[in-house]
Amino acid sequence: MKLIIGNKAYSSWSLRGWLAAKQSALPFEEIVVPLYDDAWAKRRNDPDLAPSAGKVPTLWDGEIVVWDSLAILEYLDEKSGGTRFWPQDPAARAMARSMAAEMHSGYMALRREHSMNIRRVYPAQPPSEAVLADIDRIMTLWAQARARYGSDGDFLFGAFGAVDIMFAPVITRLITYSLPVARFAEGYMQAVISHPFMQEWIGGAQAEEWIIDRFELPAQS
Repeated sequence: MKLIIGNKAYSSWSLRGWLAAKQSALPFEEIVVPLYDDAWAKRRNDPDLAPSAGKVPTLWDGEIVVWDSLAILEYLDEKSGGTRFWPQDPAARAMARSMAAEMHSGYMALRREHSMNIRRVYPAQPPSEAVLADIDRIMTLWAQARARYGSDGDFLFGAFGAVDIMFAPVITRLITYSLPVARFAEGYMQAVISHPFMQEWIGGAQAEEWIIDRFELPAQS
């Protein structure tokens, strides 16, 4: 398999697809393409990216192509035996799938106003009311998952899995912009950031030389 991803510092959906590939424990080749550089318009029409209309991540498994992080996660769950991503308990699995889907389609204010930038930590600034509403909803879901199903591990449903993968870029945003979180969430966030897969990704982001100005805040006075 080969997984095409964007810049590790900035590409939140690439992070999800890459974490899914790592979680599957299946071998894959990682191909990083710089986003929004001078060659981007042409590159997104290359055969490897054309099926997804240039979106990353894109996963190729022989002649099979899968794009969109959640679709990649589900494909790899099936390919790896169906035991590495979702809770085995039906009630826990139903909640996990609902949370992953909500993350996939929701929290637009947080995503729009606080783009991912793993290399930065900015001083706290008052977030918008819409962002605060998104954070409150996320905290509520995290608390429910941890209380109901997370007692046997450090992650939302105990063991690291699909929902933690889907929320990983959110955690980096909360840290980057010093956004307010519930006290209980700090331990969970640290567990995700400390996971070996996340540490590998963060190391790769730090080693990148690309700078995309649109994802960098002005210098603080």
